[in-house]
Amino acid sequence: MANTPQAKKRIRRNAARAEVNGARVSRIRTFVKKVESALESGDKSAAESALKAMQPELARGVAKGVLHKNTASRKFSRLTKRIAALA
Repeated sequence: MANTPQAKKRIRRNAARAEVNGARVSRIRTFVKKVESALESGDKSAAESALKAMQPELARGVAKGVLHKNTASRKFSRLTKRIAALA
């Protein structure tokens, strides 16, 4: 159990940050799912527009530290390849 005031403050702060970061990751997942659902329906233009909306969200996740740079890059690359294959 936390003894010092600083340790107690860290527990409070960590809980607050976990909530914010969880919301960020959830938002990113939603944008990725929009691209994937457009891909499944076969709508290339909708998939491209969803990908354009997803890219800044991934970049923001990297900047805020909730996603690793390579993870975001991999997700973007794989979805881009799937969209290109629709043609």
